[in-house]
Amino acid sequence: MTLVDIEANLSDTERELRDSVHKFASEVMRPAGRALDRLSDPSDVIASGSMLWQVFERHRELGLDLLDGDDLGLGPVERARVRAMVAEEMGWGDAGLAISLGVAGFHRMFARLSGRPALIERFCAQDRHEIGCWAVTEPDHGSDTLAVSEPSFNDPQIRANCVARKDGKEWVIRGQKAAWVSNGTIATVATLFCTIDPSHGFEGGAICLVPLDLPGVSRGKPLDKLGQRALNQGEIFFDDVRIPEEYAVIGAPAYKGALEMVLALANASMGTIFVGLGRAAVEHAVAYARERVQGGRPIIEHQSVKARLFKIFAQVEAARALARRVYVYNSTHPPLVQYSIASKVFCTNTAFEAASGALQIFGGNGLSREYPVEKLVRDARASMIEDGCNDLLSLVGASKL
Repeated sequence: MTLVDIEANLSDTERELRDSVHKFASEVMRPAGRALDRLSDPSDVIASGSMLWQVFERHRELGLDLLDGDDLGLGPVERARVRAMVAEEMGWGDAGLAISLGVAGFHRMFARLSGRPALIERFCAQDRHEIGCWAVTEPDHGSDTLAVSEPSFNDPQIRANCVARKDGKEWVIRGQKAAWVSNGTIATVATLFCTIDPSHGFEGGAICLVPLDLPGVSRGKPLDKLGQRALNQGEIFFDDVRIPEEYAVIGAPAYKGALEMVLALANASMGTIFVGLGRAAVEHAVAYARERVQGGRPIIEHQSVKARLFKIFAQVEAARALARRVYVYNSTHPPLVQYSIASKVFCTNTAFEAASGALQIFGGNGLSREYPVEKLVRDARASMIEDGCNDLLSLVGASKL
């Protein structure tokens, strides 16, 4: 059983792209996600010969790593809608892998925003198969690094764990990013959010593009987690790492505004990805309810099961409508961060409720790793903390009302 996409007026190109990604999600992402989830040692997830690298390779072969560019031959709205549908389908396939593949191209956006031809050539050339990461979270600081609305954001008494200082025509980076950096131990380039003016707290920040093969860069071990185990996360250490001054693409005066923009785009993507997970939960629950017999008939014929199924179906469809609308608007207009936060918070909460509701329909079988729903519950639960925990994000969003 597959939930119908009721988006009106899709072009043939949009449908073809959506269906192609759905096939990739079904045939590549889901099997890999299940296999990687079962590995007890997270180091095995990123080992040579791991299925993870087959996913990345197939993603590149299909050209999905280049959808952040403008070469689709579509108008702005259609292009944004395609990206939203792609993120949703990939979340349907495997949410952890969807995040990993999505953040892998994060650095290219900032290279393009810089407008500097040398940076665009260095980081955006199609023959460069680099893996990016968003290095923002720190050992002593998590969601507070994103809390642009809170007094702590510009408090000079709060010290960052990763700072950069100017030395001639170079920036020198020292410090650490925490174990929650997505793609942290496999990335070849970091989009690094660090502090350059501690007198303004986190507001005195900068965004730098940092190749991770430079002297002074080292990594921690991959993080062992409850959910999204296919998503590699780990620490990055910077011991007087030097980058050219032009690799700092955003400076302190523009840092807060740039961070809001990133938060708006990232949260919009999270909303669409976890709509996909919610869809998967509903589809698994309906399929199981049609097969499972209790009281002499399939449980989908019992009114209580019907009611529970329809509740999570309606919740996911409401989340899908919000996520897609926000994604398209914020991709084609100056982004409104409160709407992206609403999408992320509502859709991740919905994904968790849908996965939990699906597990309840599976009953005791839902607790078994033989069935897919317990993984969905674990993956969805992680989403309510990552990319800014939902509680703190809600405060940032409320400050815009």
